[in-house]
Amino acid sequence: MYNGGDHYDGNGGGAANANTLFSGGGFMPSQTTNTPDGSGGISKSRGAQTLLPLTVKQIMDATQTNDDKSSFAVNGTEVSTVRLVGRMMNKIERVTDVQFVLDDGTGRIEVNRWANETSDTTEMGLVKDGDYVIVNGGLKSFQGKRHIVAYSVRLVTNYNDITHHFLYCIYVHLDLAKAKKSATQTQVTASASTWNQGPPLNNQAPTLSASGNAGGNELSDMVMNVFHDPMLVNLEHGVSIQQVASRLKISDALARSTVTHLLDVGNLYPTIDDNHYKSTLNG
Repeated sequence: MYNGGDHYDGNGGGAANANTLFSGGGFMPSQTTNTPDGSGGISKSRGAQTLLPLTVKQIMDATQTNDDKSSFAVNGTEVSTVRLVGRMMNKIERVTDVQFVLDDGTGRIEVNRWANETSDTTEMGLVKDGDYVIVNGGLKSFQGKRHIVAYSVRLVTNYNDITHHFLYCIYVHLDLAKAKKSATQTQVTASASTWNQGPPLNNQAPTLSASGNAGGNELSDMVMNVFHDPMLVNLEHGVSIQQVASRLKISDALARSTVTHLLDVGNLYPTIDDNHYKSTLNG
């Protein structure tokens, strides 16, 4: 099973390992730092060397992230080190390396394993055409053709590991897609808030009428802008009455009455008590 770093232990699969499938080895989505770097929203994990479980189709569909076409991204996450599981075909043994084609059912890709040490030669002697193998290696491109330079090629000894690999691919794909969608929505929300904002939230007091109250619609809009502020929108318990009053330089009583009105019309909802609220648009 997947139990860390570049190591894949093919022994002891099955139900005993099912519980550990998503609990630590290789790539875990919680290790990703989704920080747009200005190049089309591409996110970098803790170094692109993080091992990512993929299918051949995902590799062929990966986007190239720079001009020299040496870097790739899957679901917006940069990747260079991958894990594949499939059937070995067309194995060719040479003095310095072994070349073969890996077929995982979603596509085929060429794999090259250099024989730098005696252990490398021994490892490749344990597998043959028709065997299912686990390949860890670097994703490369040469003259527009993608291939894998393998760091390890290991025989599958428990066929549950094939199923586990594809489940792992699905799990990571969904997690990365969710993270990418969340990052995109945050950027859109921030842009919309900036574009739609009336008076800027720069701690300037709202204009008051002769009666001492701000215009109803204007004040309601300004209060809603506070609840949609990207700096506050992700607060676990929502925005408090005191935060609204402080941002808009108004009294707590006026802030509460405006919030109560927005609650009545369905624009806000209470969270942990009657002092904290969130916008219904933000969930």
